[in-house]
Amino acid sequence: MPIRIGFVGIGWIAGTHMDALSQLEDAQPVAFCDLDSERAERAAARFGGRAYTDWRTMLDTESLDALYVCLPPHAHDGVEIAAAERGIHLFVEKPVARNLDYARRVEEAIQKAGIICSVGYHFRYYGATERAKERLQGLPVLMVKGAWDGGMPTGTLWWRKHALSGGQLVEQTTHIFDLARYLVGEIVEVFTYSHYNPALLHHPEGDIAVADVVCLKFENGAVGVITDTNGLHAPGEVGLKVYTPERIVEVAWGRMVETEANRKEEYFSRDNPYLRESEAFLTAIRTGDRSLIRSDYGDAVRTLAVTLAADESGRSGRVSSLSSREG
Repeated sequence: MPIRIGFVGIGWIAGTHMDALSQLEDAQPVAFCDLDSERAERAAARFGGRAYTDWRTMLDTESLDALYVCLPPHAHDGVEIAAAERGIHLFVEKPVARNLDYARRVEEAIQKAGIICSVGYHFRYYGATERAKERLQGLPVLMVKGAWDGGMPTGTLWWRKHALSGGQLVEQTTHIFDLARYLVGEIVEVFTYSHYNPALLHHPEGDIAVADVVCLKFENGAVGVITDTNGLHAPGEVGLKVYTPERIVEVAWGRMVETEANRKEEYFSRDNPYLRESEAFLTAIRTGDRSLIRSDYGDAVRTLAVTLAADESGRSGRVSSLSSREG
């Protein structure tokens, strides 16, 4: 029986999920909501569904099994809670919110409703990441080095406003913090140096940092550093490197490099992580088995807490500690 799916937010990432869902027989996208009516209409025409500009009207009108929430950090305004109260399963794109208060209210609503929720940390679904996790299993970790060093996303003016996006740490580098949590363990303390230079943002109203360096302390004693920048006009670097006494494991997109004293192995996974995460989500809805979901909402809230703490440290100049619930 087809799983009837709605979308709130019809940007680039929503299109990526629609492409993945078009390959799954039991997926039936039927409703599409965006403030830009033309974008909603185009998506609806593709799947033979209906377009909306108000998600409340869409939820009141449609009979949905699942909802993909693909909104910018600042734009989460109750849709997840309303969907949960209706028993609609949720797929929420990262970061799940702009602040912890809202994220925890959504988490509570999801738990109360008992619905399934998956969050779009797609790096967890690469075969290369799976292999890295296996190769690190049981090994003591010395330190990690991570990076999301690149350029400024185009066509997204909200991205340049700290109040709306949270900046690079919260919006994109969240993937690297999440990989660090997934492969190494919980982060309990952060300290950040941030570089602010409005001239490098290429937009007069921008107020986010152009570069950050974040020092990390893990619950298991490991330490690390994660860097980011949105100011590059040259090829950058994205990935995470984990150091153990006998083995270094590096992951980036669908690639893993494992290095030992007399051996170096490079592994490539040709899988589509967006397809795999939607497969896992729909399988969980169909069977009730949540084991294939690698980031549920509560887990994603812990990643959000780390990035918000790192951002706060960069602005205050003080070490940020995370409580046991946050980290």
